[in-house]
Amino acid sequence: MDKTRHTLSVQVKDEDGIISRVTAMFTRRGFSIVSLVSAKTESKGIARLTIVVDADEYSIEQITKQLNKIIPVLKVVRLDEERSIARSLMLVKVNASNANRPQVVDAAKLFRARVIDVAPESVIIEATGTPAKLRALLDVLEPFGIRELQRSGVIAMNRGPKSTTPTR
Repeated sequence: MDKTRHTLSVQVKDEDGIISRVTAMFTRRGFSIVSLVSAKTESKGIARLTIVVDADEYSIEQITKQLNKIIPVLKVVRLDEERSIARSLMLVKVNASNANRPQVVDAAKLFRARVIDVAPESVIIEATGTPAKLRALLDVLEPFGIRELQRSGVIAMNRGPKSTTPTR
């Protein structure tokens, strides 16, 4: 079976050790996590884990079933790519002298990225977007020389009024 990328929104009780328990389940079952982001939600005592995984249909069903068996897990939602918004954050330090700084800044602007630090020999650019958009920005910046790169995992939520947060 072909593996495809899946994004899961997992609401959990915000308690110590929950991330370890979730990642241990992936390890025990031999599933690889592409990205994992954990953050508090609008509801007190509830955190959201956004997990990105490459898996075939059978495996993603097994992952969902296994996650639902973990006691502090309240809800697991598989986000459909068409009906959800997913974004990552990237900070990239690029070589930039007085001679090429305008071209580096213009490249950042093309991707709606922001220059957040300027030094005599470099700039730091902040960009958000889909993994494809961030990859395209890196492709444009690479000829200038990338000194350092830091990316966050994916965060995502459904479009429209429907919420993935469990009702109490």
